[in-house]
Amino acid sequence: MRRAVIGSLAVTMALSVAACGKAGDDKSDSSKDKSIGLLLPENATTRYEKFDRPLIEAKIKSLCSDCKIEYANAAGDPAKQAQQVSSMITKGVKVLILDPQDAVGIKASVQAAVDKGIKVVAYDRFAQGPVSAYVSYDNEKVGELQGQALLDAMGAKATPTANVVMINGDDADPNAAMFKAGAHKALDGKVKIAYEQSGLWKDTVANQKVTAAITQLGAKNIAGVYSANDGMAGGIATALKGAGINVPLTGQDAELAGIQRLLAGTQTSDIYKAYKPEADATAEIAVKLLNGEDIKSVADITATSGSGTTVPAKLFTAVSVTKDNVKDTVVKDQLFTVAQICTPEFAAACKTAGIQ
Repeated sequence: MRRAVIGSLAVTMALSVAACGKAGDDKSDSSKDKSIGLLLPENATTRYEKFDRPLIEAKIKSLCSDCKIEYANAAGDPAKQAQQVSSMITKGVKVLILDPQDAVGIKASVQAAVDKGIKVVAYDRFAQGPVSAYVSYDNEKVGELQGQALLDAMGAKATPTANVVMINGDDADPNAAMFKAGAHKALDGKVKIAYEQSGLWKDTVANQKVTAAITQLGAKNIAGVYSANDGMAGGIATALKGAGINVPLTGQDAELAGIQRLLAGTQTSDIYKAYKPEADATAEIAVKLLNGEDIKSVADITATSGSGTTVPAKLFTAVSVTKDNVKDTVVKDQLFTVAQICTPEFAAACKTAGIQ
């Protein structure tokens, strides 16, 4: 009987030691598993590969030197991005920074990631589904800034009968709807929106749409053009030049080509959304989520997505840019160097603007 008790205790102790060892091993593995995924939506807009990706990766590394970063770009394909989320799940990332190509369509993928214990941070565009945080700019305000800048550039020509062409972003992007709403808030009743279409964030599509607008309205009957971003503004500027039209034209993203058009006078306004603060805040939130820390010190407000999910958020304020304040915005913040902006083609314009 005594031997049986001793034998039983020995087995119990062995199992306990094994259990403790297993728990310790899990904890050790977990501490080494610091993988963060980064998914960006497209590469037609230069910002994502040139600014967003390197800035986010650099900030993550500064906060977590042993963190592993998994990266992929959807190249404008929602189905491809859904596959990339699945790949991130398979790779075992613990936090996923997601800038959705299709904010509604990605909802099931977000849910699948969360079901596997992954924390999802919606970056720049508000992905639907159970995300843990959202970081972006006040995008309706961006639209208002664009609309007001167009009115300012039109001056006395901004009348309720003045024809304005609106080329909006991709409807799959929730930001596009907010830019559009903000622009209408500024423009409605002050000018006539005579033609409005989506340019899908593509210069070629925007060029086609404005060419159609010129045919429909007549070159002399267009008083201004709202373009939701710089990429499309490039295609629009080409169409306007081809038709011999020089009217106020908006943009967004402060792309190098957009800034150069401001100086040359073929684009009248831009929107500067400093990439670094947005990228830094997102990286900081991702690392805090990875470490199980509270994120409210960074995400200091809340925002509600199109699916009704309310989450901690950080929203920054954008700046309207014209040729008059290029020097005090993008040049001052070293977004681009003077040499990058003031190539021989734009040297005279730079001199006039006081940049060189």
